[in-house]
Amino acid sequence: MLNRAIEVAKQTLKGFEKHLPVDIQAIIQAHNIAIRTQPLEDAVSGILVVKNGHATIGVNESHHPNRQRFTLAHELGHFLLHGDSTSVFIDASPVFFRDETSSEGSKLQEIEANAFAAELLMPEHMLRNVTQNQPLDAFDEGAVRRLAAQFGVSTQAMTIRLTKLGLING
Repeated sequence: MLNRAIEVAKQTLKGFEKHLPVDIQAIIQAHNIAIRTQPLEDAVSGILVVKNGHATIGVNESHHPNRQRFTLAHELGHFLLHGDSTSVFIDASPVFFRDETSSEGSKLQEIEANAFAAELLMPEHMLRNVTQNQPLDAFDEGAVRRLAAQFGVSTQAMTIRLTKLGLING
């Protein structure tokens, strides 16, 4: 299932990968989805509501811009991957489950939305190109921070992505 999420992200990125960081707002607007930056409980990073064929993503205005970008990509992932199964997604942090009684299917949806967001904002081919397939040193915080800034994501998100792709040495 993660392969599907990654492939959908790659297709979604086409035409938008010319510049870094990836313009997530332009991608969302191309899908005719409204974006609302609004006050939300601190534990809530984002909301996707699909009603009468129209979608709106709400993002927590108090969160760091890099976190907002990941939230936007995550909610877009829900829309493209799961929009036909549920009409409301509320993503709370630090764990992206809708509630304490989420089923395994819901947990899988959150994992897929995270995989989609990671591939969309930190495409594997671009990371491999930037690092020239040479793993970074996990203890070189400056290099990871600069790479995260280039892609418009948090250093934590970048570290996780680099680790999953085998592009960081521990």
